[in-house]
This record gives sequence, structure tokens and C-alpha cells, in this order.
Amino acid sequence: MVWSPLFMKIHEFQAKDILAGYGLPIPPGHVATTPEEARAAAERIGGTVVVKAQVLVGGRGKAGGVKLAATPDEAAEKAADILGMDIKGITVQRVLVAQAVDIATEIYLGVILDRTSKAITIMASAEGGVEIEEVARETPEKIHRVHVHPLAGYADYQGRQLAFDIGIPKDLSRDFARIVRTLVQALNDNDAELVEINPLVITEDGTIQCIDAKINLDDNALYRHKALAELRDHDEEEPAERAAREAGLSFVKLDGTIGCVVNGAGLAMATMDTIKLSGGSPANFLDIGGGARAESVENALRIILDDENVNAVLFNIFGGITRCDEVARGIVSALPSLSRQVPMVVRLVGTNQEEGREILREAGLVAADSMQAASQEVVRVAASPEASAL
Repeated sequence: MVWSPLFMKIHEFQAKDILAGYGLPIPPGHVATTPEEARAAAERIGGTVVVKAQVLVGGRGKAGGVKLAATPDEAAEKAADILGMDIKGITVQRVLVAQAVDIATEIYLGVILDRTSKAITIMASAEGGVEIEEVARETPEKIHRVHVHPLAGYADYQGRQLAFDIGIPKDLSRDFARIVRTLVQALNDNDAELVEINPLVITEDGTIQCIDAKINLDDNALYRHKALAELRDHDEEEPAERAAREAGLSFVKLDGTIGCVVNGAGLAMATMDTIKLSGGSPANFLDIGGGARAESVENALRIILDDENVNAVLFNIFGGITRCDEVARGIVSALPSLSRQVPMVVRLVGTNQEEGREILREAGLVAADSMQAASQEVVRVAASPEASAL
């Protein structure tokens, strides 16, 4: 199963702009959307530059999206090669032209909101320049972690200890610790879930430089950061997730075949687990929220059925604030206008459940009595789409 947390990614150049505002050592760079702009950027920077695809996925280097250029003309040529390139299904529309540095050592440094430890966690590794997931999988002992106390906060000795653990030269340990402190501050100030520099490098002349940056922002906190919300790249956003966000729905696309419409995040997670236990595979996480009206249900159905992999839909509604009759009206009113018809299994329990079930009966749909029965039935009809809905 593919799972995408509810956060907003921003591009490398945007993350660098944010971190540069904190005074971090970041080589100068400029964004270009054409080869001519890349040439002009290289002329302004001078010397050898690196031309980097700006896409919200990893693996740019392996895909050929990161190239060195010794002259402005070569920068234009490299940009022409990269612009329009397909990297993991995303078309490159812009590149970052940045000053190249002579690298002696590459380091990974990241600060995350770690729900397992219930604390901000700082991670560092001497294995920089590669995906940290690969290091964690193959050589987890090379990743050093420290937790920031939720009340006492970050202490400078933690950065110095990390510097010692990963072999930072003594004369650079203060600079390293200062960068660590700054990343923790940036994560807190911007309500980020991740602030990462990979790689953080020690140059041949003995300085520390941040030559890449990544920031993931908490979607739920963007109302406090209007300027950050404007950084969202709609062109690289999953269309279904964009439509759900605009409709006020919490939605994450997965790779299964059973669409889920649920009210409440906890119940949505439990619903997906029950589908898996019944032998099926959920196609999405979708929370229509408390008090959802018929319009929300209609929007949810349209978004789910835009996924051609979905061949059955499960509604699991526990009516507290949400009224079951409103959900039932949403289901019935959406049916004639849907792009395609698939079997639907409905579980309605709670406020106005009898009214809701009556609305469904009049439309030829019957509500299941339990979540287990509903999940078993939706798995059955998903495996045999020609079967009738419950």
C-alpha cells in the first residue's frame, strides 16, 4: 500500500529561500524556466554551476536531472536537456542553477516531527547524498538520533554530540551545532513536519555548505502561514487530492480497488484496516468530516470514481454530528451524475439512521448492520464487480 501523509511539499529552491532567511550557508542560485534564463543565471553566479531539476519527487540525480556546467552556454545546454524531462511521472518545468562547490564530505541532517517518540527528532548520518530511507534499511546503525524535549526544548550540547557521533571535525562542530539549532527553529516557526539538508557538505576549503534542502509543511497549519500556502505547486499535486482539498475533504490516494467514504479520521483508518483484514485493498483514505452535508458526499463519490482502479465503494458512517439521512441523500443524489457505476456497500449507524436507511431502500440500496459485514461484502463485490451492491 502506498501512503502519503497529509503535508504540503515545496521545491528545493523554495526551501532554500526559507532557510537562507535564517542565515544558513547556502550557495547562491537562481530558478530558470528556459535555457536562456539558465544561461543568464550562470553568468550572474560565475564559475561552475549545477543545474538541478525542480520536482517534488526524489531520485533526480539517478534520473539525469542534476548536471554540472562549466560555462553559461553549457548551463543552457544542460537546462535544455533537463527541462521537459519526465521524472517519476512529473514533467520538469523549472531548474535551479546554483553555484557548485568542491565537496570533501557529504552528511545527512534532518529534523522531523516524530510521532513514534512524540517529540521532534534530529537525525544525522555521515552517509549523506543518498536517500535516508536506503541508509535506514541497509545500515540503520549509521543514523544517529536525538530527541528534543517537548518542554525544555533543544539544547546546544545535542548538536555537539551529534557532531562527535558522525565525525565532524572539531573546528567545525560549533558551525554544525548552529545549523542543527536553526533547523529545529525553522521546523517550529513554520509548522513543518520535516526540514532536511541532504547533503550538508564540508568543502575542500573546510567550510560547511547546505547544497540541498527539503521542507514538508503541515497542511493543517497553513492557515497560520498564508505566505507558505502560496508556495503550493498545483501542477505537481495529485489531481484527486487537489479536488478533495478544494472541496474541504481529507483525502489521500492509495493503490487499492475499494473506495472508502468515512466520517472521522480514526474511523477511516479502522475502515481501511477492516478491508485489509477481509482480504481487500482500500483505494483511498477519505474523511468527509463531522457534520458533512449531502454535497460533501457527492463530491467524495466523484473524486473516488475518477480513479479507474476503483470497482466498489464502501460508505462507513457513524452518525453523531453527521446525520445519516444527509449522507443517504448525498449518495442518492450523486448516483445519476456519476461518471460510472460501481457496486456500493453502505453502513449507516447513529443519528437519523432509520431515516437514512429508508432513503437508501427507496433508491434500491440496503444498509449493512455492522462494519465487519460491510467490509466483507464490499470485498466480495469488488472481486466480482458484476455482483449487485448490498
